[in-house]
Amino acid sequence: MSDFTSGFWPIYISVITLVSIIGTLVFLKSQTTRKLAPGEKAELIEHTWDGDLQDLNNPLPRWWLGLFYGTLVFALAYLALWPGLGNYPGLLKWTQIGEYEAEVQKAEAKFQPVYAGFMKQDIATVAADADARAIGRNLFLTYCSQCHGSDAAGARGFPNLTDADWLYGGDPDTIKATLTDGRAGVMPALGEAIGTQGTQEVTNYVLSLSGRKHDAALAAAGKPKFEENCAACHMPDGTGMQAMGAPNLTDKVWLYGGSEAAIIESIAKGRNGVMPAMAQTLGTSSNKDAKLHLLTAYVYGLSQKH
Repeated sequence: MSDFTSGFWPIYISVITLVSIIGTLVFLKSQTTRKLAPGEKAELIEHTWDGDLQDLNNPLPRWWLGLFYGTLVFALAYLALWPGLGNYPGLLKWTQIGEYEAEVQKAEAKFQPVYAGFMKQDIATVAADADARAIGRNLFLTYCSQCHGSDAAGARGFPNLTDADWLYGGDPDTIKATLTDGRAGVMPALGEAIGTQGTQEVTNYVLSLSGRKHDAALAAAGKPKFEENCAACHMPDGTGMQAMGAPNLTDKVWLYGGSEAAIIESIAKGRNGVMPAMAQTLGTSSNKDAKLHLLTAYVYGLSQKH
């Protein structure tokens, strides 16, 4: 990687760029034919084809030459004013980061009064406001939809935010804590500890907890193994523990799939679910707290119809 961050490459790029422009200028000049004098005939470059088809060395149209030379002048002026020659910043000192930060500051100043008004309201009140939901939806589409989907219905390994099932709790304060600090849900792999047969037995017991089709004998054998290895997080009755993000195994909601094969995979290999902290994703914006407030209200409101 250091080969591509050394001081050689900016110089290399600058030289290639300038040589290309100068080379184009020299080539164009060398190929330009002088303007013919009145009555002078153009030079015949090649022999005649098909009896009357000839190739003549006529001068290029002056307007076309002017445009071509103009593009070369424009290129040099552009490279002098804006970055394009390696590390040279240009006379205007323009940067992508600078323009982005200027746009962010402009947007922050525009929306500051709007954000300030919503910050005075609690989450439930903000969630019921149509304007707040519109802003929250835009924030959700920007920062959350990549994992949870644009409709917030989630996908395999990514929770559905539109139902009433919550791994860590669905009250406003918990949702805000989840968004602010992120979550790291870890289920240890038990395959080696309980073996293939034990995994099959515990799987059938887990299937029985939610009333799914299962083998009763295997489920009976799996119950004590569940109590020994799983109950500490999922509770003895399998209803889960929100403090740890351990799912409720007695309902019909499955984060990684509720088939026998999917449950075997979860038990044998474990699961690692990570949600990034929005406090970091939102950066150092002066309105970061307000954005978190609005995003929390939007996510909270998604499940309130249930």
